[in-house]
Amino acid sequence: MVVGGQSLRNRIVLPPLTRSRATDDGVPTPLMEEYYHQRAGAGLVISEGVVIAPQATAYARVPGLYSAEQVAAWRPVVAAAKRDGAAVYAQLWHVGRQSHSSVQPDGLPPKAPSAIPITGYQYRSPQGRIPYEVPRELTTADIAGIIHAYGAAARNAVRAEFDGVELHAANGYLVDQFLNDGSNRRTDQYGGSLENRTRFLREVIGEMSRHLPADRIGVRLSPSSDWMDAHDSDKRTLYSTVIRQLNDLGIAYLHLVEPEIAGSTTVESPADSIPTAELAALFDGVVIVTGGHDQASAERLLADGTADLVGFGRLFIANPDLPQRFRAGAPLEPLRPAGIYGGGHEGYTDYPSLAISGI
Repeated sequence: MVVGGQSLRNRIVLPPLTRSRATDDGVPTPLMEEYYHQRAGAGLVISEGVVIAPQATAYARVPGLYSAEQVAAWRPVVAAAKRDGAAVYAQLWHVGRQSHSSVQPDGLPPKAPSAIPITGYQYRSPQGRIPYEVPRELTTADIAGIIHAYGAAARNAVRAEFDGVELHAANGYLVDQFLNDGSNRRTDQYGGSLENRTRFLREVIGEMSRHLPADRIGVRLSPSSDWMDAHDSDKRTLYSTVIRQLNDLGIAYLHLVEPEIAGSTTVESPADSIPTAELAALFDGVVIVTGGHDQASAERLLADGTADLVGFGRLFIANPDLPQRFRAGAPLEPLRPAGIYGGGHEGYTDYPSLAISGI
């Protein structure tokens, strides 16, 4: 399998997994280097979500790609992930209205396509869960600035020696907020029609393409998810349109999240969910599918042509040598709740390899 001109050693993907082990300033750490070094056996490694600017974050200790210090600290992490020949992409991330004034540099509510708050969910602050705020509506100048920040982050990814980037357009984050009509009520060129609501996505990809080839840019979508109020009146038409537009842009791959995944949790597939195979068939290039798969279900996806590559999130957290375990038919370690988000070595780099397990 070839992605972005690179031949992959296998069809296994380490997908983006937020682990919150950067410094308070978003600088990658030696502990992150160890973590990615352990999981370098994947054919494609996609980094955890990397914020493109201080305003783009919602959570503590997530890494960024907007400062020289961050770029320098990413280089050994990327080198560690490439240890066994994997292609390594950085997932570029802006959370939009999922942020909170308490973590915004100006201390004001976050900005989003429209001044529509998230309902039915709560923001997880250090003091506990609190309601999401009404976001400030982005001006056209704000939008231009964010598009420029995506381009700068793509340039910094190249400087950090990533092979490519993935645009996080899933899970109700900023790009998804522009796409869905439940969160985008704008009346300018970025709202209303499908052509307008998809404009931000296209312009971000265009800006990133100024710094690396389009065939080194992937896009992640969660077409059936309503997580964090990502509602649309016609998701099938919306995401079918998005995928057809992506075909015209010549991107590296389309990364689809299964309908049963809501954020980081497994849920019952929504009654109106769109089969992944239906959307995958619309894309002319490489398709990655992620969400709750094991070896057997992944092999079925590959055999029937739904996917070209399959991501394994929770299995890869608990089994750093997952490709080796698949090849050997070895038992898998269970995922432990402790240490999934934040902390130190425990629950992050202390899962055993086959050699340590004595298998």
